[in-house]
This record gives sequence, structure tokens and C-alpha cells, in this order.
Amino acid sequence: MSLDSLDEFLRTVRDDLGLDIAIPEGADTALVDLPGWDSLNLLRLVALLEESGHRVPVHRLLEAHRLREIHTLMKEYG
Repeated sequence: MSLDSLDEFLRTVRDDLGLDIAIPEGADTALVDLPGWDSLNLLRLVALLEESGHRVPVHRLLEAHRLREIHTLMKEYG
């Protein structure tokens, strides 16, 4: 699964986590303002990233406030 583009990342997060995310506007919505976002979805997102070969340190994910920031971290850590 390729998550390189922001739109593909958002689509995958929306579909796999079952969140109502507008594309591309949802990238800049604060995580706390995403309908249905909670700590369980953060763990599911960590698993999704790892399954796709992207290992982002969890402490960095906890510092992120928007999906765009998580996507940037994912690209930064490969």
C-alpha cells in the first residue's frame, strides 16, 4: 500500500479507520476535531503505518496535532 501522496494517505486513513475525513481539507483539521478520533484510532493508525512499512516513533505521533503532520513524519522516517 502506497501512502506517499497526502490524498492517498487521507483516503487510507478514512477508509481503514472509518473516519469522516474531507480530502484534502481534513489534512489540516485538528485531530481532536475529527469526528470519531480517539486514542484507539491513534493505535490503529500506528498499526496501519507499520503494516505499510512506515515506522514512526510513537512519541513523535503523540506530538502531532493534524494528519498532515503525521504524513510528514511518515515520509521523514521512511
